[in-house]
Amino acid sequence: MIEKSSPWYSYALQDRPSRSGSLPPPERFEWGTAPGMGPGTPVLGQELRRRRILELGCGYGRNAAHLAGLHGAEVTAVDLVDLQIKQANESYGKLAGLTFVTFDGLDFLNLGRSEFDVVYSVFGAVGLVSPSLLLAAVARRLRRQGILAFSVPHPSRGGIPRARGAQPRPDLLPLPGGPGRPVARWELDEQGWRSALGTAGLRIVRTFELGTSPRAQPNTLMIVARRN
Repeated sequence: MIEKSSPWYSYALQDRPSRSGSLPPPERFEWGTAPGMGPGTPVLGQELRRRRILELGCGYGRNAAHLAGLHGAEVTAVDLVDLQIKQANESYGKLAGLTFVTFDGLDFLNLGRSEFDVVYSVFGAVGLVSPSLLLAAVARRLRRQGILAFSVPHPSRGGIPRARGAQPRPDLLPLPGGPGRPVARWELDEQGWRSALGTAGLRIVRTFELGTSPRAQPNTLMIVARRN
């Protein structure tokens, strides 16, 4: 469970659902920062019913609820902010096949033994944990030919220089009504992710650059990879 002084706890407060109580699953799976700008669920597989899926950094559980409620997937959704897991359970905890867990993503991967058909992260653990550690842990829990899909802040968003090497760089986490809080991110370009994934035994099969509209400058890099 994360400390309330953490920037991630503060960030979670700004994204709380406007309604309390049980909610229907969202109609769409979102990969980017604006509705409708990602490829939806087909990149995870054409048939998701009863597929075992793991989300790393589920937030309030919207995407996980979509997969379980509308596709019949067996979803385990992990987040280290207990506030978000409590709210996710209140909103979507009655959906069949959906389990929310308060846990650090890397620790969950390293301590568990279950295998998954799909692992995904939408601005979650990928990019916030050393790729050399996280991607190897993901590969160990993916079945052969299993899929890893993730979206991260675009490394060239807003004209900032591309990240170089394997070290994280500082970023500001925006917070309402005040200055951003510093966090560390590994912000690789496509070639950097290709190399990191390859070292872990994963290969890129699709990439997407997403913006807030079809003609907007990309602010999100999305990658779909498969275990060898």
